[in-house]
Amino acid sequence: MSLRTKLRWALLVLILGCGITPAFAQGCAMCNANAKATPKEGQRALNRAILVMLAPPVGIMVFGFTFAIRYGRRRDRENDEGRQ
Repeated sequence: MSLRTKLRWALLVLILGCGITPAFAQGCAMCNANAKATPKEGQRALNRAILVMLAPPVGIMVFGFTFAIRYGRRRDRENDEGRQ
């Protein structure tokens, strides 16, 4: 990996990190207080519900990323064969 590529990745991570920081401050105080006031079973149920709602978007992103990588490799392979 070249230095230029590493710098691009570092810049991307920095930009994404700066964009995500404000999201940490958006926790609703009322929601937080209500969640803490529920019994332990209710808190576990909330945590499971959050994970269940998070699974489909993560799955879609993994599928899309995998598809993009495979497509890119196949395209590069076809371009390399066409040049020879």
